[in-house]
Amino acid sequence: MFVMSCSPEKAPDKPVYIEVSFEKGIPVAVNDRKMSPAVLLQYMNEAGGANGIGRVDMVENRYVGMKSRGVYETPGGTILREAHIAMESITLDREVQHLKNSLALKYAELVYNGYWFSPEMNILRNTVNETQEKVSGTVRLKLYKGNCIVTGRKSAFSLYSEDFATFEKDSVYDQKDAGGFIKINGLRMRIKKILDGKKYGKK
Repeated sequence: MFVMSCSPEKAPDKPVYIEVSFEKGIPVAVNDRKMSPAVLLQYMNEAGGANGIGRVDMVENRYVGMKSRGVYETPGGTILREAHIAMESITLDREVQHLKNSLALKYAELVYNGYWFSPEMNILRNTVNETQEKVSGTVRLKLYKGNCIVTGRKSAFSLYSEDFATFEKDSVYDQKDAGGFIKINGLRMRIKKILDGKKYGKK
């Protein structure tokens, strides 16, 4: 039987650090070395497999209705997924990220069921591609005994700024604004409590 990865217990005691570069959501280089998709995935499979990454024991729902259990090896896919999520975390607007994540399950379902060339897949693919326009930059990862840990992210399109993400005074956000925000968000619960009080004679 061909095995792509070693067990985490047998992985090296020294961690391996790699950097994955993305252009519009597509991984294009590892450690500043440009690679074709096939070569890049092969590199990731070897690097991840050598460090015990990517073994998955899962029960899945088959299209025909039954459940099946399988043990898969996805070292390259595991690393690239973690890196891609990390890159999106600093380059996607919050609501765009939420929308894209909500579409991901349907996207995966269509691919799994063989509907890659369906009209609905074409619409979905174009929408997801639109979200990836600024998902470009580099993610640094630590590979160690079955773990793939993000240790850094950088992008020219990053929406993160340490100057704004602070509890101190800054030019874009006044902490006192949260008072009104909390009051409005809690309004429906306050109304319910008032109406419940009238209905059940509570104060």
